[in-house]
Amino acid sequence: MSPKIGLICNDKLFAICEMQRGKTGPLWMFHLGSVLVAGYLWGFSSPTWADTGTTETIVEHINQQIYESWQENEVTPSPPCSDGKWCRRVYLDILGRIPSIEELTEFVGDRSSDKKTRLVDLLLSDSYAQEYARNWTTNWTNILIGRSGGTERRTRTNRDGMRQYLYESLLRNKPYDQLVYELISARGTSKPDVDNFNGAVNFLAMKLEEEAVQATAKTAQIFMGIRVQCTQCHPHPFNSWKQNQFWELNAFFRQAVALRRFEGGRDITYIDLQNQDYQGPTGDPQEAEVFYDKRNGERIATYPIFTDSDGKRTELDRNGFIDEVNRREELAKLVTKSGYLPTALVNRMWAHFLGLGFTKPFDDMGPHNRPSHRELLQFLGQTFRDSGYDLKELIRWIVLSDAYSLSSRFNSGNTEDDPLLGNPPMFSRYYPRQMLAEELYESLLKATKADKTKASAAQQDEDKERWLRQFSTAFGTDENDELNTFNGTIPQSLMLFNGDLVKRATSTAEGSFLDQISNDGDLSNTEKINRLFEAALARKASRQERKWATTIILRNRESVAEALQDIWWALLNTNEFILKH
Repeated sequence: MSPKIGLICNDKLFAICEMQRGKTGPLWMFHLGSVLVAGYLWGFSSPTWADTGTTETIVEHINQQIYESWQENEVTPSPPCSDGKWCRRVYLDILGRIPSIEELTEFVGDRSSDKKTRLVDLLLSDSYAQEYARNWTTNWTNILIGRSGGTERRTRTNRDGMRQYLYESLLRNKPYDQLVYELISARGTSKPDVDNFNGAVNFLAMKLEEEAVQATAKTAQIFMGIRVQCTQCHPHPFNSWKQNQFWELNAFFRQAVALRRFEGGRDITYIDLQNQDYQGPTGDPQEAEVFYDKRNGERIATYPIFTDSDGKRTELDRNGFIDEVNRREELAKLVTKSGYLPTALVNRMWAHFLGLGFTKPFDDMGPHNRPSHRELLQFLGQTFRDSGYDLKELIRWIVLSDAYSLSSRFNSGNTEDDPLLGNPPMFSRYYPRQMLAEELYESLLKATKADKTKASAAQQDEDKERWLRQFSTAFGTDENDELNTFNGTIPQSLMLFNGDLVKRATSTAEGSFLDQISNDGDLSNTEKINRLFEAALARKASRQERKWATTIILRNRESVAEALQDIWWALLNTNEFILKH
């Protein structure tokens, strides 16, 4: 049931009344403050962390913004999804894997009204800290250096070093602004167990060649939410960024140098990222300029100038001496204090959990790409900043929102909410999407209890990296881009049908997942079938599915394990297994 929202006007005072689901009377939203509500309705600031203060009130405000957009667009949201689907969804999005049967059963069997809040608190607590850190280390490693970063021939990036830095940071929930500051300003060596090791340098290790064009473009895209790479040659055709702004940002990186280090042989073993004095093309360190060429052939000199999201420009001293001006450190300060940082991260995280950001793509924001929910994006950005850039708090707000809990199925009132048709997202349903490669791997392990292997952690990581390299080979595009999801191509299908991981997952060897179920004398055939469905799809089998599965078992009376193997293999190759839905 969608809420009924009424607007009550009394000259200059406004209040919002919401008919909450499951309650018989209206809830007056005075806890937001009538002045603040009125101010928002007149176009002033909406409530922030200081005004709301608790997870509950922040989530209420998110819901209110989403409800208003539904009403304005005459959209009826889909009903909430089942507890099992929500549980599967939140485990995948926070920990990067589906829940075990035991975890699923415990949640679905809980009858308390606050069980979703308690589960989210649990997943973000110390109980799951290592799994949380490992999953988000993988996500951020792929964001910062790509899925193949550190595996290239004669690479300067040390993937293990990047992962070690991120894992330690995420394990203690380092504030996001501090993380970004350290990545932009990092100095030290890239390889663990080497003197002066600082894994953060791996973000820039391969991005400083060719006049640091990649360092400029990726810093803007990842941390500022704007795509500016094309502006190195000409003004952006849609965005407000001009060619001079690209090279002004680029000038901040000209003191950085990645010194190559060798340990025998000709291959680079690691890099030492440091800052050095920069004197510019003219050789005058007092005027350490950067030149760029306009399309008409005119050569222009520019200097380190940072343009914030509100258009404010901050120009550094032109001096290129490190002792006078450390350009990268100054850039790190400017980015982390900018208006870009919180909204760019919020938009990225909303896209991670809801399937789409408030803009499409989520890392190309600006006047040319109007957010679908501008006020909500601003509210979450400001509230995230006020929270001290607490990543876990932001996650908590998003996954406890009503939009996150909706079914992925259309209803008669939201058929137009289909971004695949080019429409802006209304988040009136959950947008299904393929699992990431890493999520599929971890989910296969969890579903089959292969994560209980006696192999060492190092061996497990090596096995996973080997499988992911196979994934990159089988799932690349004609343009050699990196893919992170499954799209149903022939190589992908063959890999899922016959790949080594699936063979291991469907093994009936002694002690395996299927062996344990098939030989459990306390379980009926129906219960065994349901165990498989719960492990793979977080639900019990439907009547038709039970009938189909029971027929297979009856046809294989001599070997129940083989019958269950066929059923299990089929479940692991369904869209329902590989999709987030």
